[in-house]
Amino acid sequence: MEATDHDSTVDPAAVRRHRMLFRAIEKRRHPKLRRSDITVTDEAAVKRATKAAALGNAMEWYDFGIYSYLAATLGQVFFPSGSHTAQLLSTFATFAVAFLVRPIGGMVLGPLGDKIGRKSILALTMIMMAVGTFAIGLIPSHATIGLWAPALLIFFRLVQGFSTGGEYGGASTFIAEYAPDKRRGYFGSFLEFGTLAGYVGASGLVVALSSFLSDDQMLHWGWRVPFLVAAPLGFIGLYLRLKLDETPAFQKLEGGQAKATEAADAVETSAAGDLGKIFTRYWRPLLLCIALVAAYNITDYMLLSYMPTYLSDELGYDTNHGLLILLIVMVLQMCVINQVGRLSDRFGRKPLLMAGMLGFLFLSVPSFLLIRQGGVALIALGLLLMGLSLVAMLGTMSAALPAIFPTHVRYGSLSVAYNFSTSLFGGTTPLVITALIGVFHTNLVPAYYAVVAAAVGVIAVLCMKETANKPLAGSPPSVESEAEAAELVRAQSPDPKF
Repeated sequence: MEATDHDSTVDPAAVRRHRMLFRAIEKRRHPKLRRSDITVTDEAAVKRATKAAALGNAMEWYDFGIYSYLAATLGQVFFPSGSHTAQLLSTFATFAVAFLVRPIGGMVLGPLGDKIGRKSILALTMIMMAVGTFAIGLIPSHATIGLWAPALLIFFRLVQGFSTGGEYGGASTFIAEYAPDKRRGYFGSFLEFGTLAGYVGASGLVVALSSFLSDDQMLHWGWRVPFLVAAPLGFIGLYLRLKLDETPAFQKLEGGQAKATEAADAVETSAAGDLGKIFTRYWRPLLLCIALVAAYNITDYMLLSYMPTYLSDELGYDTNHGLLILLIVMVLQMCVINQVGRLSDRFGRKPLLMAGMLGFLFLSVPSFLLIRQGGVALIALGLLLMGLSLVAMLGTMSAALPAIFPTHVRYGSLSVAYNFSTSLFGGTTPLVITALIGVFHTNLVPAYYAVVAAAVGVIAVLCMKETANKPLAGSPPSVESEAEAAELVRAQSPDPKF
């Protein structure tokens, strides 16, 4: 960006008068790649990094999934006074509380990830998330300790929210910096495969418990089981993350090896992760990222978190049946999400993201009209239409977002933008929709909300640059083989013409 701004201020007449001088300056600012500059990835290491990052993401969404799917039960346990609607609003308000602290977590943990490394912060976020989720499963009910019950619930939701502030930005950065340039979409899609796996695990466990336990058993102890399962999952994720090396891009940044381009030179001398610099120098990509995440998260939370509550509370549908249909839709998404990642490597991030946004823009209202009919087949069709639109974004976004920012501020910038947008728009989605349905007395509110979000997303996708098959900003190229690296070096020195 700075180079472009500098070029625009150069006097063309001076360039004509001193061609040799300006050519030398240009070569100095844009030196040729050397073989030592290019990262040749180790596929086994890339797969280990992807697995560790995806498991942490699955853990995050497992937590948010069980909280959403048990909303009605949690309302009775922690907020017993008041009507069913009041209980539901209180539960979703507590759900939203965790999102209020996420930007703080992003502003603290994100820049730390740029300064001390991705690996250490990702291990810390895993510990905090597992402890927070496990602790919720141990909180006594309101009937036992009174107001201390909701107070403790809110406290541990805040612990979860703070840790999550450093999770997505770090996990997506980790995979993006490990993956080769030509397959970043494919490997990045596994992060959102983890998202769906977390939701599937949560909904599957809730359905199983609800089927085998009576309402009284669920209310007294059954709801605790999904939260307590978080502890062993957390230990597995922590073990995998601690075994990893730091990302190649961060190692080159830290060791001062990246000298291939002007951007890489800037990386060596920058003070990594300066929060003030993120807001002052990178506000344009921040705004773009916030808009993309807002559109993506509103549709994501509306479909994967809020929908079971909508089916049971607004349409009177049996909770387990609604969860089971959504479970099938999510399993289908898991089957195709990696292919979406491959398609984004082949055709680009923008076409896939635009397909998802346009899908929600035009199909949200028809989908909810189908769902409102109440038949199993029509509900499944409506959810599937939105699910296919969502998977086009899920399979692409985790490769597109890290590429918006340069390496030396990537973790911090992405964490700040992602969590600010998620807090403001994503986490409040169930609460806002529930409240708007009460105000406008129409159960098409979720569809209208998704349409508005998708419209914002279409504009954001039009404004973004295509980043597929290109090196990450601030890092030299990353390839899969020595032959590919040699070809890149040769391509800079074409055969002489006689």
